[in-house]
Amino acid sequence: MYYVYLLQSLKDKKFYTGFTSDSKRRFEEHNTGLVTATNYSLPLNLVYYEFCLNQHDAIHREKYLKSVNGKRYIKNRLKNFLLE
Repeated sequence: MYYVYLLQSLKDKKFYTGFTSDSKRRFEEHNTGLVTATNYSLPLNLVYYEFCLNQHDAIHREKYLKSVNGKRYIKNRLKNFLLE
């Protein structure tokens, strides 16, 4: 099983979207500065995730969530929960 996830920086409120097969390990990597893309904006909060049955589906879902329509979908879905 794979996870597509959305992290939000508590420092600058920016978002990071990714996928993994080990969500706990990957979240720890992000929050300990081991991921270059997010080490400048620690700490991070997990704000959204989805399950995918295989890596192929996870990659496609991640790409969608990074698109304009995907960002609009997330913003609408989480509008009452995101940091402003």
